[in-house]
Parts: sequence; C-alpha cells; structure tokens
Amino acid sequence: MHSVYVFDAYGTLFDTGAAAKRHAGSLGAKEREIAEIWRRKQLEYSWTRSMMGARTRDFWQLTEDALDWAMAKKDCRDEALRERLLDAYRDLDTFEEVPATLRRLKERGARLAILSNGSHAMLARAVRSAGIESLFDAVLSADDAGCFKTDPRVYDLVTTRFRIYPDAVSFQSSNRWDVAGASRFGFHAVWINRGNEPDEYLDMPPSAVLPDLAGLPDLI
Repeated sequence: MHSVYVFDAYGTLFDTGAAAKRHAGSLGAKEREIAEIWRRKQLEYSWTRSMMGARTRDFWQLTEDALDWAMAKKDCRDEALRERLLDAYRDLDTFEEVPATLRRLKERGARLAILSNGSHAMLARAVRSAGIESLFDAVLSADDAGCFKTDPRVYDLVTTRFRIYPDAVSFQSSNRWDVAGASRFGFHAVWINRGNEPDEYLDMPPSAVLPDLAGLPDLI
C-alpha cells in the first residue's frame, strides 16, 4: 500500500456532468451535448495555453469560457441559465463511491491529496460542499505551478509537498492523458476508466485500470 494517494478532481472525484443534469429541465434535449462540449473545451483551452506558455487565465475562467462557447454552439443564449449552470459547477456531486473509498484509505493510514488544474477557490468550495474536506491532507492546485497538466511541474507539487519520490505515490485519474502524464513523471498511475474507453498512450501505460474508485483500497 502506498503512503500517499493523490486524486485528480474533475471527472475522477467530481462528476463534471452533474451541473448540466441539475438543469436538464431548462436545457432539454441539449443537456448531454452541452455538458460534453463544455468539458471538452475546458480541457482544450488548458492544453492550448500550456503549450503556448501563456497561462493568462485560471481554470475557473476557462470553465466560464468553455460554457459560453458550448451554449453559443448549441444556440442556447440564456444569461440566467448560464449563471445557474456555473453555480452548479461550483458544487458538483461526487461519484457515488468516492466518500466511502476515501474513508477506507484514510482508516488504513494513507495520506490523501487532490492534484487538479482547478483553481484554489474552485477546489476549496468543491471539497467543502461535498463534505470531504476533512479527508485530505493537501489540496494542490496547478495555480501554484503556473501551468496546467500534463506539465511535469504540476505533478512535482506532490513530491515537493510530501517530500517523497514519485514512485511512492499512487495517482488516480479518469483522464487517460492525465494518467499518461503522471506515469511519465514516475507515479504509480491508476486509470479510473469510468466510460470503458479503449486505451491510448500505449507507451505510457497505467499501473492499473479500474471502472471506478471502489476497488482502489484493495490494490496491492
């Protein structure tokens, strides 16, 4: 068992589709597509800025930009609905198994952390609203690295904070690209393949693949 378990936040602990689901009545048939575009553009904007070395906006601003583009793309121009969706994103639901899994790891003596592109304010509110704030020893934001994942400087926030080598870390993410970056950095990277997606980045394989986080405490 590893001494430090580190979790990506959005898509791994928190359901990024939950905000749109809460307002399905207002979004109608556009709900799932807006949620998908919103998430895709949020990530695309972070990667583009990292590659340009131009981190001029934090992850919350990128989240707003991505929603604006998704709503414009689907011809859904409703400012009041936009604000309700953003409020819902601030307080996303965790996936069902998350609280119990974190508690099991904590009971076994593991140290727990979040490592996310999310801004400090986003993450603080998310863990507080989900009632899991007390379970984490650290909540680390890419803000402090001045770049976004998969830049190695983001993953280095973990080793610096806990004063450990990368191979002492079990890192969990639902994003295969994030798992590749973490594996490349030297973490034991576990892919939480919630969507049963085919593998990619075959030269940077995960240490393990799970359908959700429930089986994580049982990994050796």
